[in-house]
Amino acid sequence: MLQNALRMTRRDWRAGELRFLLVALIVAVASLSSVGFFTDRMRTGLNRDAHQLLGGDLVVNADQPISETWREQARQRGLSLADTVTFPSMASAGEGDDSLSQLASIKAVGSGYPLRGSLKLADAAGGEDIATPDIPPSGAVWIDKSILASLDVSVGGNLRLGDKSFRVDRIIAVEPDRGAGFLSFAPRVMLPLSDLAATNLIQNGSRVTYRLLLAGKAADVAAYQGWLREQMERNNVRGVRLESLESGRPEMRATLDRAEQFLSLVGLLSAMLAAIAVAMAARRFMIRHIDACAMLRFLGLTQNQVTMMYLIEFALIGLIGSMIGAALGYAAHFLLLEWLGKLVATELPPASWLPAVQGVATGMLLLIGFAVPPILQLRNVPHNRVIRREQDAPQPVTLATYALGLLAFVALLLWEAGNPKLGLLTAAGFLGGFALFALAGWIGVRSLRFLRGGINHPSWRFAITALQRRTGATVVQVVALSLGLMALLLLTVIRGDLIEAWRNSTPPDAPNRFVINIQPEQKTDIDNLLQANANGKPLLFPMIRGRLVQINDKPITSESYVEDRARRLVDREFNLSTMHAMPPQNRISAGKWFDDSGPEASVEEGLAKTLGLKLGDNVRFDIAGQQVEARVTSLRKLEWGSMQVNFFVILNPALMKDMPQTWITAFHLPQEKAGLDNRLARDFPNLTVVDIGSIIRQVQTVIDQVIVAVEFLFLFTLASGVLVLYAALVGSQDERIRESGLLRALGATRSQLSQAQWIEFALVGSLAGALAATGAAAVGWTLARQVFNFEWSFSPAVWLAGLCAGAVCAFIGGWAGLRNVLNQPPLQTLRGG
Repeated sequence: MLQNALRMTRRDWRAGELRFLLVALIVAVASLSSVGFFTDRMRTGLNRDAHQLLGGDLVVNADQPISETWREQARQRGLSLADTVTFPSMASAGEGDDSLSQLASIKAVGSGYPLRGSLKLADAAGGEDIATPDIPPSGAVWIDKSILASLDVSVGGNLRLGDKSFRVDRIIAVEPDRGAGFLSFAPRVMLPLSDLAATNLIQNGSRVTYRLLLAGKAADVAAYQGWLREQMERNNVRGVRLESLESGRPEMRATLDRAEQFLSLVGLLSAMLAAIAVAMAARRFMIRHIDACAMLRFLGLTQNQVTMMYLIEFALIGLIGSMIGAALGYAAHFLLLEWLGKLVATELPPASWLPAVQGVATGMLLLIGFAVPPILQLRNVPHNRVIRREQDAPQPVTLATYALGLLAFVALLLWEAGNPKLGLLTAAGFLGGFALFALAGWIGVRSLRFLRGGINHPSWRFAITALQRRTGATVVQVVALSLGLMALLLLTVIRGDLIEAWRNSTPPDAPNRFVINIQPEQKTDIDNLLQANANGKPLLFPMIRGRLVQINDKPITSESYVEDRARRLVDREFNLSTMHAMPPQNRISAGKWFDDSGPEASVEEGLAKTLGLKLGDNVRFDIAGQQVEARVTSLRKLEWGSMQVNFFVILNPALMKDMPQTWITAFHLPQEKAGLDNRLARDFPNLTVVDIGSIIRQVQTVIDQVIVAVEFLFLFTLASGVLVLYAALVGSQDERIRESGLLRALGATRSQLSQAQWIEFALVGSLAGALAATGAAAVGWTLARQVFNFEWSFSPAVWLAGLCAGAVCAFIGGWAGLRNVLNQPPLQTLRGG
């Protein structure tokens, strides 16, 4: 059987029967592999670059000096180390009665800081940002520009910290590891760790944060992190937490998660197009081999022998095509990198072998899922097919294998996505589109009988009759064209809408200033000042400090939880708030917003998951000695990337009306009005004004980098989309040639057949284009709201693009079909049939 299968493979190859299937498979695997290789490198690079926002790959954060044993273990594992010590203290400038003081966040940094990323400094306020690999020299400090005005000091002047005076050397423009806890920090003063002891600022009872930054190979860092967790649990260590990109920077984690979802979407759409192309190629192979299979059965081969021969043939083609496709994908991703050379600022790490394995496995999975069902249909070809030109309906086992193919495709989508929700939504969109497109196509074709007599022209009647006579083939063509066009529309029009919505989630005018500790009597004056100077209309929100002490009837302490983040949340006070209307950039994911009829609480869904909260639970907070209890009536999803004021817990106004509160706001301050920082610090000394412009720039840099990659990856996957369209258009070409030859033999003119085919393809293309536009719009809306979590609106351009694309496909299909049909004599066509 193996020898027979090899001979049949060689014969089919020489006859050109396998070339289309092989090309479809190579393009499918190549597109998936190239996306996989590039995505693998891009994800690794993005995570590597994003770690600069921590200053390292892992950070040990403690309220006491880090154990030397931990340091030694890190060195033995080949990790790089750097230390920082942070605490609040007063900084002063001037002498005598002219002396001014400012609460500052003092940060002493050791050699090698930061291990990831770099500080950016300026020589003067408003000066050019310059990256530096150094730390402040001995006897000097680097400061935030807000301190210049509040202490009336300039670069080159003196600043006193405790018992030691320092020279103001540079201004901090970007501090990579400023972190998500910036709201609790005053303006920064950075000094070398070697000078810290001389200040005598750290005394018993000082509130100091010791941070050990570590960096190295991912496997070494992960192993050390596991060892450290084990040590902490074994020795019951308290006051220490581990920070990684996932836990330390929610706004950047949200941005990177969204970036990976975008990159996964590229792979999913490529997988969809690849599946359609292979399915169409396998179906065409099956149709063209029905007679050959009938002859083999007539000559004495059993069903199992015929099946085995074709399965061996397809396995060989699948293995060869998948390996060639993976190799081409690896080569193609270098071309993509070359294309992106000047746009991707950092050098990407080498790719792993996983995309190659994924590519080969994907090719085989596609064949199993979409080529085996037609092969099993061939095994049921009767002997008398050689004489009688009909084929029986597919057997139940054949139909069952199509279900197997769909399951294989869903598994492929989940594998490519790496995100169950994204994969399942895309699979549901594909399968739902398949069913709806098939139903719409069938209804559309059947309804054409009412239009057959609407135009008294032979070509029109030929076209309508041909579409109705081949109802099954026409529906298949409509479905394939619709799915292919839907993917292409997602790759083009919808892609632009999604990316624009992502840009808008962290727009250029996102808040770059936070003001906290606004007293109630200052609220009106500050609100008027911000309305006159800041962009937009800044909103002020009440902020109330409270500690979670009870859930339902169970008292809550840090011992109630095992997870580090849950323990930290319970150990500290929450920033609570109260308001009538839900704040912008928040969305209810479960329950409903307040009706203020009783004690109610709205909880951020991530916090609820961490603390095990659910709708209907009662939570009790201790607020300045007063305890309040409320029922959780809603869960909210926050848009961290928006940089707006966000609260984990919001309580209804009636419950909080007598509670002590301060106010907080976030706003965008244009560069030309940067002096507002100084005015606020001068007129309202109690305020803390935090400049987060550098964080905004870091988030937007990552967004821009990913969007560039996604744009090019979308363009690259168009190759598989073109193949799908070609497969759909030529799938019934052989039957069309036979029909045209018969009609010409019966007296139809060349012009009438030409017009009939143009009409036929125009009808099919228009219907497929309209269906594809509708499907793309629905999938785009679902992805925007359910996966990427941002607002998105429909664009009429989707339907216009769908109709135009359908028309173009009709013209291409008409030209391809007519060129072969009308250039050969009818007698030759009939003999070939």
